[in-house]
Amino acid sequence: MKLNVGDVVTLAIPMLGCNTGTRGVVFEVYEDFDDSSKQGAQIIFENGDYDGFSYEEQQMYLNEETVFPYQKRHDYVFENVITVSRDFRNGYWDDVLK
Repeated sequence: MKLNVGDVVTLAIPMLGCNTGTRGVVFEVYEDFDDSSKQGAQIIFENGDYDGFSYEEQQMYLNEETVFPYQKRHDYVFENVITVSRDFRNGYWDDVLK
């Protein structure tokens, strides 16, 4: 799985206060800490919680979801986690997560 900003995933197992199948949106990709040839991804979920997933963790804990292109948010530019939380509260990802 190669994730990009705006891609939608679902959880393969319950975690972060979310059930299996909960949707999340990738808001940042970065060089994987375990393997610099791969990408890690930070993802925000329906309940507003977010976390980073190494490439290996993505394979174990996430499923990529097929959505219509207009539902993706590829235009998001990560600044910091405070901004991510504010954007969530202001409904930035509602069209994908709600």
